[in-house]
Amino acid sequence: MNIGTAASRSGLPAKTIRYYEEIGLIDPARAGNGYRDYSGDDIHRLAFLKRARNLGFSIDDCRQLMALYQDRSRASQDVRAIAAAHVIAIEEKVRELQSMRATLQTLIHACHGDQRPDCPILEEIAGEGVS
Repeated sequence: MNIGTAASRSGLPAKTIRYYEEIGLIDPARAGNGYRDYSGDDIHRLAFLKRARNLGFSIDDCRQLMALYQDRSRASQDVRAIAAAHVIAIEEKVRELQSMRATLQTLIHACHGDQRPDCPILEEIAGEGVS
């Protein structure tokens, strides 16, 4: 099937599919005319990648997960280790976002929001304020 059909069936944009091919995550066959010819297995791999990316896994993680998925002699502990490391990264990101939110809430509270030019938010961003 062509890339348009593959995009429709996998739920990924054609541009993303081309990118995944470029970086070696998928390798569709080529028809006699040189066009990509996606198989059902390619669509399955693309859907797998879409779900993994929706869970926030990096491209490198996706590469490892795909290799483990295709390796029937894999150890589930290897998959678990990747997922556990990802959870730790997510938790760190959540802490960073919570810290950003707290800083912004403090700055918003300090800002009078009136017609005066004084703005603690801009002062903090410029490195002139005290948070």
